[in-house]
Amino acid sequence: MIEKDNDFELVEKFVSGDETAFNLLVRKYQKKIYWHARQMLGDHLDADEVTQEVLIVLYNKLKTFGYKSSLYTWIYKIVTTRSLNQIRRNKIKRLITFENTENREFVSKQDIINDIVNREKIDKVNKALKKLPPKQRQIFVLRNFDQLSYEEISEITGKSVGGLKANYFHALKKVLEMVDEKD
Repeated sequence: MIEKDNDFELVEKFVSGDETAFNLLVRKYQKKIYWHARQMLGDHLDADEVTQEVLIVLYNKLKTFGYKSSLYTWIYKIVTTRSLNQIRRNKIKRLITFENTENREFVSKQDIINDIVNREKIDKVNKALKKLPPKQRQIFVLRNFDQLSYEEISEITGKSVGGLKANYFHALKKVLEMVDEKD
């Protein structure tokens, strides 16, 4: 467990006042944080915002890290919680205001065009993910995009492995049905 020990060592150095240790942790986890948030949210701007929030939380709360799990698991729990909060905020925004969302969709689609060759399939998967209930989306993302085991997901979510498998099965079935639908 060299990586886990190295993370613990960096946390201890940061808590002792070594700012460069935090910078090393940011370099190590920033992209993972962003891509996890991006898969949960389906939007670059929201994922970028969540990434910034998570880094601020890490800076302020790293001294409370209890070493009961890997740092990676602890960070992903924070990212997942912040992403679910962002989903709730977005729903509230849509209900309260008639904000012009066309620009945000354009940015997101433009991102996909620039980053992904198979735009149509990715777009269908993202639309399908947005239609999933947040808890099913979370498990689907953690399992498929972050490639975490059910045990790791259980540690992050606090849910039983059996419950996670059932939620994952339902999420996968819904995503496959939505992706296979003819327009």
